[in-house]
Amino acid sequence: MLKIAFDPIYIHPLPEGHRFPMLKYELIPAQLLHEGLISRDNLFAPSLAPEEIICLTHEKSYWEQLRDLTLPPKEQRRTGFPLSAQLVEREVRIAGGTIEGCYYAFEHGVAFNVAGGTHHAGSNWGEGFCLLNDQAIAANYLLNNKLDTSILIIDLDVHQGNGTAQIFEKEQRVFTFSMHGANNFPFRKEKSDLDIALPDGTGDEEYLQLLQQTLPELIEQQKPDFIFYLSGVDVLETDKLGKMALSKTACKARDRFVFEQCIKHQIPVQVSMGGGYSLNIRDIVDAHCNTYRLANELYF
Repeated sequence: MLKIAFDPIYIHPLPEGHRFPMLKYELIPAQLLHEGLISRDNLFAPSLAPEEIICLTHEKSYWEQLRDLTLPPKEQRRTGFPLSAQLVEREVRIAGGTIEGCYYAFEHGVAFNVAGGTHHAGSNWGEGFCLLNDQAIAANYLLNNKLDTSILIIDLDVHQGNGTAQIFEKEQRVFTFSMHGANNFPFRKEKSDLDIALPDGTGDEEYLQLLQQTLPELIEQQKPDFIFYLSGVDVLETDKLGKMALSKTACKARDRFVFEQCIKHQIPVQVSMGGGYSLNIRDIVDAHCNTYRLANELYF
């Protein structure tokens, strides 16, 4: 059964300009239910990630500033969010959903978090609308509990996974792969184990060719026993922040290729959704829903 952690907090304490992209977290499961692709049984409300698990990834002092709402104003501005207890709870639940999704991925091959992909959060900072790094927290959870020994993080959001790269820069058991826009946020990049920085305007053929050349070899070399996939749809030509030129068809082909590689090598995969900022929210929701449609087709 396709299992999906859904965002349980829909009323976000955000300025008006930030609310539009947040709608997708409600609209994605609603669309999948409308299509009959899933039922309520496919959805699960995530638990809070425990503090001790969060602190395997994030420095205790940073976590306590978030928890106690004492993060300095300058650091709050860096996140892009006005800090609130509701927002921190949401981030902790997102991390909990990604951890729980790992268990469903072990059982079914694939699992989703309708939110997540908070890859700009580093060990002691938040940035770019990311406070806690959900996939990094889940990866460290798996390692700490000896559930896996070799992990690959595939980050295909248009923005580099700088926080993920920083968190795992000295961790040999986690390989970080980010394929992103060279001239896009964050403007100060960290060093992933493998970065492919793409020029503005990169289109379908070049993008897919690079991915198809890179990922199979990477999996053969690293032999991961678990994969985290960040499937941002801000690579679309319609995205107002992305600077790339991918069609929805190519974005879907990208997801298909990742899933097919996971299936071929029998590697469970947890998927977090990442970014998407097209002017028409239908483009965002449809592109994200394609990822679920494919997983349902290929796995179930």
